[in-house]
Amino acid sequence: MKKLLLLSALVLIAVVSMTNINIQIDFNGNDDYHKPPKTDIKTPLMEFNAKPVVLKNDGESNIQVALLLDTSNSMDGLIDQAKSQLWKMVNELALAKDQEGNVPNLQIALYEYGNDGLSSRDGYIRQVAPMTTDLDLVSEKLFAMTTYGGEEYCGHVIQTATKDLQWSDSNNDLKIIFIAGNEPFTQGNVDYKKSCKAAIENGIIINTIFCGDYEEGIRTNWKDGADLADGKYININQNEAVVHIETPYDKEIGELNNKLNDTYIGYGSKGKAKKERQMIQDSNAAQYSTANVAQRAMSKSSAAYKNSDWDLIDAVEEEAVEVEKLDEDALPEEMKEMDTDERKAFIETKAKERKDVQTKIQELSKKRREYEAAERAKMATEGESTLDDAMIGTIREQAKTKSYKFKEQ
Repeated sequence: MKKLLLLSALVLIAVVSMTNINIQIDFNGNDDYHKPPKTDIKTPLMEFNAKPVVLKNDGESNIQVALLLDTSNSMDGLIDQAKSQLWKMVNELALAKDQEGNVPNLQIALYEYGNDGLSSRDGYIRQVAPMTTDLDLVSEKLFAMTTYGGEEYCGHVIQTATKDLQWSDSNNDLKIIFIAGNEPFTQGNVDYKKSCKAAIENGIIINTIFCGDYEEGIRTNWKDGADLADGKYININQNEAVVHIETPYDKEIGELNNKLNDTYIGYGSKGKAKKERQMIQDSNAAQYSTANVAQRAMSKSSAAYKNSDWDLIDAVEEEAVEVEKLDEDALPEEMKEMDTDERKAFIETKAKERKDVQTKIQELSKKRREYEAAERAKMATEGESTLDDAMIGTIREQAKTKSYKFKEQ
């Protein structure tokens, strides 16, 4: 029996050697093949072609932002900041106008990296949300993110985002990657220098956000990564508590948000579920403060918030559907018994209600921004930056290179 076992083991070793299969066997019964040894800068670097998926320009301008967030164990504070400040960032970007005075399409993508719960074969990287105008989807996925592990391969995740996301082919569009983390930028077997250079060759700016000491970020090559791709290097304290400034306008904005929700008409197979998701993202925003609820409502009143794939008002406005051609099964219950003219009149009434509510929110939003700015000036803190501070200032600065302006400018 012993001879048979020994012969079997020798055969297995020979087969593995011939096929170059990397199998790790623990004779105590543990299978650890999914946990490869840590990669350092001595590991041979991978070659790659970073040609991105291209979104053909349709004449409209775009602002595209990809967020690459480290979700290793030490990054709970970073993820929390992203969750609490998503709508503030959206609101700032919604103020932008292109050279022709038009509001550009806002598209956001989301990746996580550095999480040992992810596949080692993919470099511990996962695309959480594609480049999308569906901001509720981004919020939903962001709130579902958790930290675990891990191995943080900056060069690899930049390469992946550059190649796999659908980037615009227009040089006039603003295309930005923000990568945030706290481990050396050199980790992994994809050369960050090649990743960053390939990104900027495709018109994609790389901004690096080091979660820690400014000088340490320089020593660990985070600044070098930004410099290679015409970007900005920033450091933040990921554990710094975000200050949510409440204003006298927040309660009324919140009440208007409830009225705004009543104007959404879900249609098709996605309608009911996505309308429920909208409500859930309202609740997620409310976890932080009434100020954050107001920020989300402000986003929902802007041109950046688009839902033509499930909301009839947006779909009709964007000519994505023809009401007379919709099957009865695709309509909400309150519209099924209506004839075509009644359905059109119902949509027009709700569209007017929405426009009126959005206008009121926008009027209060202006007052809210002025109040918040005055309060922040009074605070005059010299504390460390948080994620939203780092991103908003950087985007505004880089938008100028594409001749974008902001409404209040």
